[in-house]
Amino acid sequence: MGGPGGLGKGPNAQAPEKTKMDKKTAKGVFLRLCGYVMKYWYLFIPAILMTLFSNQLSLLGPKYSGIAIDAIANPMGVQFDIVSENIIKMILCYGLSAILSYLLASLMVFIGQKIVFTMRKQLFEKLTTLPVNYFDTHPTGDIISRISYDIDTINSSLSHDLVQIMTSIYTVFGSLIFMWNISKPLIIVFAVTVPVSILFAKYQTKRIRPLFSLRSRKLGELNGYAEEMLTGCRSIQAYEREDVISGRFNERNKDSMDAYYNADYYGCTMGPVMGFINNLSISLVMMLGGIFYLYSQNGTVAAGSMFFITLGGVAQFVQYSRRFAGPINEFANILHELQSSFSAAERVFKVLDEEPEKEDSPDAVVLADTKGEVELSRVDFGYVPEKTILNDISLTAKPGKTIAIVGPTGAGKTTIINLLMRFYDVTDGSVKVDGIDIREITRDSLRGAYTMVLQDTWLFGGTIYENIAYGREGATLDEVKEAAKAARIHNYIESLPDGYDTVITDDGVNISKGQKQLITIARAMIANSHMLILDEATSNVDSRTEIKIQEAMAKLMEGKTSFVIAHRLSTIQNADCILVIQDGKITESGNHNELMKKGGFYSTLYNSQFS
Repeated sequence: MGGPGGLGKGPNAQAPEKTKMDKKTAKGVFLRLCGYVMKYWYLFIPAILMTLFSNQLSLLGPKYSGIAIDAIANPMGVQFDIVSENIIKMILCYGLSAILSYLLASLMVFIGQKIVFTMRKQLFEKLTTLPVNYFDTHPTGDIISRISYDIDTINSSLSHDLVQIMTSIYTVFGSLIFMWNISKPLIIVFAVTVPVSILFAKYQTKRIRPLFSLRSRKLGELNGYAEEMLTGCRSIQAYEREDVISGRFNERNKDSMDAYYNADYYGCTMGPVMGFINNLSISLVMMLGGIFYLYSQNGTVAAGSMFFITLGGVAQFVQYSRRFAGPINEFANILHELQSSFSAAERVFKVLDEEPEKEDSPDAVVLADTKGEVELSRVDFGYVPEKTILNDISLTAKPGKTIAIVGPTGAGKTTIINLLMRFYDVTDGSVKVDGIDIREITRDSLRGAYTMVLQDTWLFGGTIYENIAYGREGATLDEVKEAAKAARIHNYIESLPDGYDTVITDDGVNISKGQKQLITIARAMIANSHMLILDEATSNVDSRTEIKIQEAMAKLMEGKTSFVIAHRLSTIQNADCILVIQDGKITESGNHNELMKKGGFYSTLYNSQFS
């Protein structure tokens, strides 16, 4: 109830994604991907030109080989000069085509990388604009899966499949023109086999598209679960739940692998079936071409007739028919990859299309010269409309005063903090700072007026100096040291071999939890905001470290309006006002002595901790 899962953590129930992509959606995804490609048109146009020249040269090869074959099969004798001349032309065409193909592939890889960079940049920047509610309802692992796996899948399609598509289209039409000029009757074979191939490909595409959408979703769920379990590995080992967690992981792993198997199993049927149809068509071409050639040789078919064909002509037609059929077969495999790519792109675009955090109202004011008076007036709130978390909450925090909030787990304590920071807006009532409704204040200035020290400390990979200076841009080393001294962590930092240049790795695993907490307090010191939010900042540390943290917090809180959430009541005995929250309502309020005299929930809780 109180900020589901902690500060900024709402109900972690991800809405199910649809697994079937309709034609309209697929078309929209395709057009958006084209938009990314055309952003680099100055690179894509040369790629198209390379495709045209490379394929044109490749298509000229069979022509020259066919002329050479006819020169060899000449009844009057082998014409060596014609043979050698056309063989050289054929080799040059294939050689230049190979060079252009290499350059084209390299260019498309470069274009793909630039697109991926742009897409990842847009996706990450989008994530920074989304409301806290989005992260409350989407597992971190699934979000990471979209940034990494899904975009890598798109990159593979753009780098390779796009080249294949361009090459295939030109090859198919180019081969058809050459075959038309060689023998029109032989093309009848493809008039039967090509429609069969197209109908089968259309049927399979419709069948496997939802399977690839499901595959991407299941992988996201697997990543989300893995990330959650790895984060809590210490607790898992402490409670000896490794087997249970492994079993649950295996269930999700099996679901993911089943989704992979089904998508790939049904997808891979396209290649063999298309290959069978194309091989059948080429065999028919060879047999029919052989019959025409025999009739042409014995004079049954006169030269100039549409049925007349030479041996070189048959050889040319067979080569062009392979080139014509090959791309159709490859196109089936490309469709297989495109389904995966489109599903991945749809997941990425869903994030890009998410509604960002609501913009500030046009007449929103910037909170400046903050006094620190905070008032909640008859506040009602629920994370979902059908369930109210807070009911009729009213409180006033005068400038420089400390308000402590206590209560059982799930009572709504952290939810109040979410509302103060405007991670969520109240359902009813109002929250005011210095007499101004926070909905009429710019979010940046409102959140900048607060400094937060949370139970779950967050340190990033970097030096201790960088982590403390994160609280205020441009902070000098001397200022950082002063903040560290006030936070009672300076001496420890100085004792390290590299002092303030010591690199913190893996979210601070190379230092103790208490030291991490003191560093975050030093970060809050240097921010020097007018209002503070302290959420269980002394939990899970030893008594000696707790005293140091309490001393640092007392220094930090001097002259600031402070909101303190604490289960350890020893940390809040000196608070100006203590609020007891139960079932989303304020049931008791007053200072420590007043609440002890009342003999209510607070005194019971206090006595249970200190008796």
